[in-house]
Amino acid sequence: MYLFYFDESGSRDPDVGGNGAPDKDNLYVLLAIGIWEGNWRKLDRAVAHVKLELADYLRRDGKGAYELADCEVKSNWIRNVKEREKKSPFLFNLDGADRERLVKTFFEQLENSRAIIFAVVIDKRYLHEHMTYETLHKKAYELILERIEHFMVEFHPKHNALVIMDDTSRYLNQAVAMKHAFFQRAGNQNVIFRHIIEYPFFTRSELSNGVQLADLCAYNVYRAFKARDFTYSYFEYLLPYFYKRAKQDRLDGLKVWPEGSELIEFARVGWIEYQKKTPPVGRG
Repeated sequence: MYLFYFDESGSRDPDVGGNGAPDKDNLYVLLAIGIWEGNWRKLDRAVAHVKLELADYLRRDGKGAYELADCEVKSNWIRNVKEREKKSPFLFNLDGADRERLVKTFFEQLENSRAIIFAVVIDKRYLHEHMTYETLHKKAYELILERIEHFMVEFHPKHNALVIMDDTSRYLNQAVAMKHAFFQRAGNQNVIFRHIIEYPFFTRSELSNGVQLADLCAYNVYRAFKARDFTYSYFEYLLPYFYKRAKQDRLDGLKVWPEGSELIEFARVGWIEYQKKTPPVGRG
């Protein structure tokens, strides 16, 4: 079985402002990291070991006592001092070198766990007016599920896939679960979902190092597209781990939607330029 950890970056709000109103964020990214069931413990233990070591340092220095659930890592807390101070005493009390070490440990697990990445970038400037925060999220979820199914069919046809998501709200969890169940019964216009099992598993992000890794990776994708910088170093670090079909050079694990967005061409050109300076890679 493959475990797919989901998280997001950017706002689900489909309103981007304009027409006299203040501009709002126009990007939303949903990302999934796939790990074979035999490797999830390797990821979890590597990250948990560093968290507990750093928590012990803080305890000895009289800077608080922290359980693992207190040691959650979010991209926003790493980048934003005020958010870190307000929401994460653990991260706030660490020095910069220790925070960098912890984040590096997360990213090292992409290689150590032989992870596979899928991401959907939604350019909200091109959405239809009827789109809501719920339907936006469900569309991104559908597009990622399609790519996960293609991956499973191509590389792991005898295995199944379990979706693990951050427990955000009861209403949204139910909406996603019902959409998931519909796909299980009827598929969609492109795919019959034969490898993705039953319902998503919802968990609190502070309890899942896999979800926290997905959060860090989702921001890197968001940042690259927001700045129109395909060479953003943390994004480039992820590129070898994106799903690519066998004997193909397309970046199949990255989808920009909807059609008409100039970000599609930005991604296409960026990937071509990246390939020119980097040996071909693939992961199955």
